[in-house]
Amino acid sequence: MVQAPYELNFRVDHERTTLCKRTLAVKDVQKFRDAVMNDYYFQMYYDDLPIWGFIGKVDTDPKNQHFFLFTHVHFEVEFNNDRVVEISVATDAGTAVDITEDKEMEVEFTYSAKWKETTKSFDKRMDKYSRYSFLPQHLEIHWFSIINSCVTVLLLTGFLATILMRVLKNDFIKYSRDEESSEEQEETGWKYIHGDVFRFPKNKDFFCAVLGSGTQLLFLVIFIFILALVGVFYPYNRGALWTALVVIYALTSGIAGYTAASFYKQMEGTNWVRNILLTGCMFCGPVFISFCFLNTVAIVYNSTNAKPFGTIVIIILIWALITFPLLVAGGIAGKKSNAEFQAPCRTTKYPREIPVLPWYRHTVPQMAMAGFLPFSAIYIELYYIFASVWGHKVYTIYSILFIVFIILIIVTAFITIALTYFQLAVEDHEWWWRSVLCGGSTALFIFGYCFYYYYARSDMSGFMQTSFYFGFMACVCYGFFLMLGTVGFRASLSFVRHIYRSIKCD
Repeated sequence: MVQAPYELNFRVDHERTTLCKRTLAVKDVQKFRDAVMNDYYFQMYYDDLPIWGFIGKVDTDPKNQHFFLFTHVHFEVEFNNDRVVEISVATDAGTAVDITEDKEMEVEFTYSAKWKETTKSFDKRMDKYSRYSFLPQHLEIHWFSIINSCVTVLLLTGFLATILMRVLKNDFIKYSRDEESSEEQEETGWKYIHGDVFRFPKNKDFFCAVLGSGTQLLFLVIFIFILALVGVFYPYNRGALWTALVVIYALTSGIAGYTAASFYKQMEGTNWVRNILLTGCMFCGPVFISFCFLNTVAIVYNSTNAKPFGTIVIIILIWALITFPLLVAGGIAGKKSNAEFQAPCRTTKYPREIPVLPWYRHTVPQMAMAGFLPFSAIYIELYYIFASVWGHKVYTIYSILFIVFIILIIVTAFITIALTYFQLAVEDHEWWWRSVLCGGSTALFIFGYCFYYYYARSDMSGFMQTSFYFGFMACVCYGFFLMLGTVGFRASLSFVRHIYRSIKCD
């Protein structure tokens, strides 16, 4: 983002005013011609109102094609009392310069401005962009697609829930009869591994760090939705979303510290410093590395996307003075908490051997099955989100997005519970990490969709655009993996505790 040299003082009209005079070298002419050929346009902001315009046009005559560069723009600004309500821009084709030939040329860029009074209220000045975002016919299609997707997912979820409830009911009846008939009868199924199912996972400090970071990101997304639904993120409110993400992430870091330390204490962990440092670096570390790489690429390409040194210093200070202290404070509170793990069954000293399982019972096939159903609930909405972030559309219907997010959480929780039950039913008691991986597997499908959108839907090319696209989306998908993995584990943990409380365990 750079400051434009146009001077649009309030209620000051401009006739044709010279902006600058430039000598375009042959290389500059070629760049402008390529931009005109690819329909490049400029985008500017005035009082947080966006305006667009093409930088040139192509003569439609196929036999004698010419390229023209617009050198004059006219601004028309509407105001109500002392507030700017609307702004539009138009280019003057009559002053366009022919840039078809590769030759050096002198070009004078000019502009004009006209101010008009209007009765339109200041509060409704963003309605124009909301209508541009989703026209009525597009909105109807959007709602229909979302409802169709949700109904399909809910039917599948209800079908699986009915099967799972019947199977569990039969299991409870069977185990109750076994307890009444013979205490020495050999146990089978998920009851057989009651002495191993609550055995803490390997790398529990890393595991707790994942849960802490995932819980923080879940709260972050919820707070962002609350701000969006109350109207804080109106269209083209530049920087508001990113500012809110940075500030809320910093303020919620205490949640990550408390969750990670509390679980770590319940799992009888001792290396508290390592646990807190892992929690602090679990999400921030990869994001910071990606940020440094992408910012270096932007600097090399002289892009305005490169963050200035002052902004980087502010982000580091926020992390050092707010994020990390709150993380440590949350960790101390979690360490001193009186929370207990509350396992319904005692854990045996030595783990049982897991029987040989078919290939589709292994982690990767289970992750593929776990991620497909939640992804099917959101893939339609992904197109609109990608078109807003990486395209030229505006996203304003946060209510639909919030509904889809709730469905995503519910479906993720349910499908992880179902797969956890099937895993325990074949006497595989190592469900802890599996529930996290299955819950977060939807993020892998989203990242796969990134490739589809890049090659099939977007016109992006070049190293800078490619690196920014995949670098940014990798961070987003990684955050979704942590968040949904945490949702999957918490749902599975509640389910496992419930079923083992319902039976008699020695």
